[in-house]
Amino acid sequence: MVERPGWYGVRCVIRWPQNTAYEESITVWRAASFGEAIEKAEASARDYAASCGGEYTELAQAYFIGDEELITEGAEVFSLIRKSDLEPDDYLTTFFDTGDEHQGAVG
Repeated sequence: MVERPGWYGVRCVIRWPQNTAYEESITVWRAASFGEAIEKAEASARDYAASCGGEYTELAQAYFIGDEELITEGAEVFSLIRKSDLEPDDYLTTFFDTGDEHQGAVG
């Protein structure tokens, strides 16, 4: 794990009990370490959830983006690697395309 100053992308999950939904929010933080980035993101997630009637699930995952001063177009702000024996279609259906997502479509 990288522990140095720079930009971090942090994914937090919020539960919206009023419509039985979960929101995954990825935010970008300038911090001295993973711990500091997660602290900042969790404070923001708690405030956001509380102000809108949601619950922060206490799940935060961080990704070190880099120590560049500016984030540029196309910069990767979050990445997560998950081991799985599922085939691509099954993997996507299981984790990302269950049919219950609230999302737009292209095309």
